[in-house]
Amino acid sequence: MKYLPLSLALAAIPTVALANAEAPDPARIVVTGEGLALPPGTPAYGSVAIDRDRLANSASGRIESILGDVAGFQQFRRSDSRSANPSAQGATLRALGGNASSRTLVLLDGVPMADPFFGYIPFSALVPDRLSVVRVTRGGGLGAFGAGAVAGAIELASATRDQLPTFAASAFYGSRDATELSAGIAPDLGGGYVSLSGRWDRGGGFQTTPKDQRVAATAPAAYDGWSTNLRAVAPLSATSEIQFRGTLFHDDRTLRFKGADSMSEGQDASIRFISRGAWQVDALAYIQARNFSNIVIVAPTPTTSRKSLDQRNTPSTGIGGKIELRPPVGPDHVLRVGADTRIATGDMYEDVYSAAGVVTARRHAGGDQMTTGFFAEDDWTIGSLVLTGGVRADRWTISDGFFRQANGTGVGTLNTAFADRSDWQFSGRAGVLYHLGDAIAVRGAGYTGFRLPTLNELYRPFVVGSVRTEANAALTPEKLKGLEAGVDINPATGVSLSATAFYNKLDDAIANVTDPSNLNARQRRNVDAIVAKGMELTASGRIADFLLSASYAYSHSTVHAPGMRFDGLTPAQSPRHAASATLAWEPEQGPALSATLRYVAKQYEDDLQAYALPDALTVDAVARLPLGHGVTLIARGENLFDEKIYTRLGTDGSIDLGTPRTLWIGVRFSR
Repeated sequence: MKYLPLSLALAAIPTVALANAEAPDPARIVVTGEGLALPPGTPAYGSVAIDRDRLANSASGRIESILGDVAGFQQFRRSDSRSANPSAQGATLRALGGNASSRTLVLLDGVPMADPFFGYIPFSALVPDRLSVVRVTRGGGLGAFGAGAVAGAIELASATRDQLPTFAASAFYGSRDATELSAGIAPDLGGGYVSLSGRWDRGGGFQTTPKDQRVAATAPAAYDGWSTNLRAVAPLSATSEIQFRGTLFHDDRTLRFKGADSMSEGQDASIRFISRGAWQVDALAYIQARNFSNIVIVAPTPTTSRKSLDQRNTPSTGIGGKIELRPPVGPDHVLRVGADTRIATGDMYEDVYSAAGVVTARRHAGGDQMTTGFFAEDDWTIGSLVLTGGVRADRWTISDGFFRQANGTGVGTLNTAFADRSDWQFSGRAGVLYHLGDAIAVRGAGYTGFRLPTLNELYRPFVVGSVRTEANAALTPEKLKGLEAGVDINPATGVSLSATAFYNKLDDAIANVTDPSNLNARQRRNVDAIVAKGMELTASGRIADFLLSASYAYSHSTVHAPGMRFDGLTPAQSPRHAASATLAWEPEQGPALSATLRYVAKQYEDDLQAYALPDALTVDAVARLPLGHGVTLIARGENLFDEKIYTRLGTDGSIDLGTPRTLWIGVRFSR
């Protein structure tokens, strides 16, 4: 990739920092590897935290499944990162409509993780046991990189040195000849530490196609992927440190037919400076080099299949950074001011094939976009009352967009250049948190936000089954307005209950709109609005050795599109009910057991509600047996009762299914 030299240059920085850092005084210097502390007004916006114990002990071992603990979290489809097309892994919250791009801002140590071209999240590269905590905030976001958080934010924090064993490794074997291997070391170095880890998982995959629809070309959803992560933290003074992270990943998958292969890969690097002195500082720079390819196979008869489209190369680059300052303004205020920028550039190359296997068209499309924002927020504590509020001003540009097409011999047939566009977008949020006592707090918040259409939505068409969805270079940004109110109750030590009522309106929502005269033809368009309102409930508690956590979301979403056939209907891929509950038995020593129940209500495949995906209820379980000397025997089970999970319904009657019963046995070692 063309930015590899810069990635390697960034990779050298932590080594130099570690080598040149002055020998620390252990009595004065504490390296945490964390960011700045959360402002006191953060709870006003409501959030759910997933702790490290849960992250390290799930049935699937995959972050997107664990995020399902937060009811209302969803990807575009119900598949996980072993059987989904990578470009469909957009993350969203609050049933704001199915969209393969992420409406939720996903951050890892402050770095936006969305693919620069597609907007999807590389979930397979986000290994849960490398993380310390995940905090999910539903609703509009602000602060650094707040542009893009129209459905909330998912903040992932890397595990700190005190959470990481010096050496850890695990090996699992699962159903359908699946293997999962991981290892990591985290030695102290100078006054800081380095963490190097890697994971490789592969499997023959399950049949996503129902038995009565399989043909000669049908193939299971095989997958093979790996990722490595290097993180280094070094002290610069008693109150400041520098943090580096580099991630490499590669992922190959097959979906539905032999030869229907997809590939995604990435090289990410970031460097972050944290100062916890009188003037607190959080400065960050990052670079991402990503690529994607995908082959579309059609099976016109039960005995034949052919390649119809080869999306052979989609290189993209993301560059960005931020600086946040917290000046000393007194003990009652936490003021944050700063700026951030994100630049995305990408190209799409694809070849179209005829029924005879001859290239009939070669397409090349792409463009650039940039968002630069300035923000200020303050939290003011007045006894039991916390007031919080902030504003953002973002300058966005969409430029150099084009779509070119040539015939099979290379003669140009189409050359379209799209006009550059730019504008300012202003956002704000405000919240209040009032503690009625030690056991109860009430809160309320209002917010606005926006999201630019991705390069993928603007310039790249895609095909799923017999349905082709066209891009739309004229798309405008989505804009959110929202209100919510809630209560948090802690009736006893270790027990917490929370309830939130919300109203969100997403204006100019980007949706895949079906052509009324051809159900196999869709186009991305801005619709008037999607309105989502509902209730979210969470609960957690520990009694003796038993731990219970639960979450439920009711989301009543409708599309406002006067004059359109889908006006008043539920947006695609938006279930009305979602729930999750985990019951665990975790004594301080000895064996441990946990079981997780998840429910997702009926949702529609399309905007016209012609194809309904039935509801699904699944049960997962994990059992751990310590064997001594740092070795633990682990058994995991996904979808234990083998529930049939529908992930897609095609206009031709074709069906895709999600993960069936999957069993794992393995060992984990840490020292």
